[in-house]
Amino acid sequence: MWMTVGERRFAITLADTEAARAFAAMLPLSIDMPDLHSNEKHAALPRSLPTNEIRPGTIRSGDLMLYGPRTLVVFYKTFDSPYAYTRLGRVDDASGLAQALGGGSVRIGFSKP
Repeated sequence: MWMTVGERRFAITLADTEAARAFAAMLPLSIDMPDLHSNEKHAALPRSLPTNEIRPGTIRSGDLMLYGPRTLVVFYKTFDSPYAYTRLGRVDDASGLAQALGGGSVRIGFSKP
């Protein structure tokens, strides 16, 4: 799948999960995602997805996760976290991701190849 931020396009490999398949079924999707904690972008999805939450411990730059059943999260920094998420996928090459996402709200497009 593709994630497009302005002129930058990032390939994402989806996880083999029910939630990831349900997310892919929503595509194409373009969504405004505000910044949170200077390490992630987040936004409410149009509908809830199935959850299978895990506590990953370390969040990696490029992780695409679901917080609760409806909050899509794109992480652009690596850090330790006690929170639980459902894994949706991961940006294949996260170099340049933090610069592309910037510090404020950004419109991100998700699409199938």
